[in-house]
Amino acid sequence: MSVQEYLDKHMLSRKIEDAVNAAVRSKTPDPVLFISNHMRKAVPSVITKIRARQILDSRGVPTVEVDLHTNKGMFRASAPSGDQTGMYEAVELRDGDKGVYLGNSVKRAVRNINEKISEALIGMDPILQAQIDQAMIDLDKTEKKGELGANAILAVSIAACKAGAAEKEVPLYKHIADLAGKPNLTLPVPSFTVISGGKHAGNNLAIQEIMILPIGASRFEEALQMGSETYHHLKAVITEKHGAQGCNVGEDGGFAPNVSSFREALDLVKEAISRTGYNERIKIAIDVAATNFCIGTKYDLDFKSPNKSGQNFKSGEDMIDMYKELCSDYPIVSIEDPFDKEDWEHVKYFSSLGVCQVVGDDLLMSNPKRVERAISESTCNAFLLKVNQIGTVTEAIEVVKLAKDAHWGIVTSHRCGETEDTFIADLSVGLGTGHIKAGAPCRGERLAKYNQLLRIEEELGDQAVYVGEDWRLS
Repeated sequence: MSVQEYLDKHMLSRKIEDAVNAAVRSKTPDPVLFISNHMRKAVPSVITKIRARQILDSRGVPTVEVDLHTNKGMFRASAPSGDQTGMYEAVELRDGDKGVYLGNSVKRAVRNINEKISEALIGMDPILQAQIDQAMIDLDKTEKKGELGANAILAVSIAACKAGAAEKEVPLYKHIADLAGKPNLTLPVPSFTVISGGKHAGNNLAIQEIMILPIGASRFEEALQMGSETYHHLKAVITEKHGAQGCNVGEDGGFAPNVSSFREALDLVKEAISRTGYNERIKIAIDVAATNFCIGTKYDLDFKSPNKSGQNFKSGEDMIDMYKELCSDYPIVSIEDPFDKEDWEHVKYFSSLGVCQVVGDDLLMSNPKRVERAISESTCNAFLLKVNQIGTVTEAIEVVKLAKDAHWGIVTSHRCGETEDTFIADLSVGLGTGHIKAGAPCRGERLAKYNQLLRIEEELGDQAVYVGEDWRLS
């Protein structure tokens, strides 16, 4: 399109005249600035340029970052990454050359953005999130986004969402709420990782993480304070019992003392909570990630131990009995992935007992078909939303609506491979999810999300609502 054609299409001559007249009427002391701002609002924003690059995530593994330009500015986003790709989630495109970043380079995904996605989206209105996401899905043409890469598509989708908010001149969380049909804006309960195990740490603890939920706080700001204080008391407790080396941390920032039993780890957390004086105001959640140690129909709680006795294999029924006892003895209110991702029978039975919230992660993979099945079969009552497992902002919003209609709990989640991008903080507020799981109250890429929630709470002022005791209600 030539300059003259652009001027004619947008009737810029008339709009410039209107801007000049408005500046005269307002008697502005800076007419140039006034006319500039007036024109920025008068001309609809379109995507003018998209440029991607390879950056490193919090594990030092490559991921995709995108700069999306409109005539309102530049908007940056990056794709997080998990430690493994499940068969039910969108495909993360990597180069596979073992001589470069051990096969983890994402240069192909970057090229797909710069050469294919960019061409398809330039000229589109960033407010039209669903149309942008659908254009990328249509361009990819595969069920799990394996042609362009879910990491490529998601980074562009998030950047477009930020651009859409800027075009509307509203905060990102409010734009997301508009896209989702305006659910109530709420500040989620943070699920702080305090002890790491499983594949996220080098100790012998089978379960992946133990988290604390400050549901008794009155504001998110207070919840963050409670989480931080408990974390530091836990550091002291671990130092006393296991020495300073016990305070090494896992990938999500949780401490990784060399404990092997669930109870030993939970006792450390219980003692730390006691020292804070918060007691009943803080509850506990655990992410078992049982798929990692399921062998056939049994669960090997010693799967990380170099000196296996062979005596710690549990059946599904044994695991249920163990969870019931733990929930009775400790203030555990939520258990994530208590069984293998294909062990629907035991998850369903355990959920039916009503002992605690049962969260599906590996079980569901944020996959709408898996979520629909779980809802129809009453398999669990909450799910973990990982946006990179589904691939676009629009699809994430749709699967959240599906879960909310079923009155499920929703946990907006980070990944072990995180970046400084704070998008999931705004997503959790905009969609009104009950929880956010972003790791420990330490490490920059984790705190970026929690600090963004502080800013949002401050911005909302008297309208800010911290979910707190109503954490089960999403």
